[in-house]
Amino acid sequence: MKHLWLKRCLLLLALGLGLAFAQDRLILATTTSTENSGLLDFILPDFENHFNLSVDVVAVGTGAALELGANGNADVLLVHAPEDEEKLVESLAAVNRRYLMYNDFVVVGPTSDPAGIASSANMMEALHKIADSQGLFISRGDDSGTHKKELSLWAEAGITPDWEGYQEVGQGMGNTLTIANEQLAYTLTDRGTYLAMKDNLELPILFAGDEALFNPYHVMAVNPDLYPHVNYIEP
Repeated sequence: MKHLWLKRCLLLLALGLGLAFAQDRLILATTTSTENSGLLDFILPDFENHFNLSVDVVAVGTGAALELGANGNADVLLVHAPEDEEKLVESLAAVNRRYLMYNDFVVVGPTSDPAGIASSANMMEALHKIADSQGLFISRGDDSGTHKKELSLWAEAGITPDWEGYQEVGQGMGNTLTIANEQLAYTLTDRGTYLAMKDNLELPILFAGDEALFNPYHVMAVNPDLYPHVNYIEP
């Protein structure tokens, strides 16, 4: 099963780019979560060997990755902010957007769970409990896909996260988890990064499973008609 999944990843990455490459170097702008989770370490060696090229990874928040694509400073994007991805495609800066994979978001926090979110019926209730308790919450605050998702969840819950214990750190997922762990705070994380780091964390998953926490990833190529220098060839 692992090898079948790997072949699917390679195939969809190739479809996103056009199946062939004009140069031997590819710039991949992606999220810190794909890097922190260990996914890229797993799939890129096979991808590079299969297509005889090297992949330079720029791991930033999804907002920054999309901006790199919009400015023609990457060849391919692997991101997880569907609404913003669609806007980039509509702007014609990106083409061949393909669904690649998904994981989900989870809320982690101190074992004591001072806000009592583990018993929540849904994500909205969990957020209200955190806000009502004025609990410590570490936000990525970096315009990443995870940060965008977090803000959309607060908005859906009708909550403005502005209490003293709510901290925006402007960091990637791995560093945000480390900070939350040091402060024994709540945070929203993708499950993949959490699983890759959990042996070094004292933060259990306290809430998960709500449909609102679904986290799809897409791959797309930067449009060669707009930026002729990008590494792309039509199949």
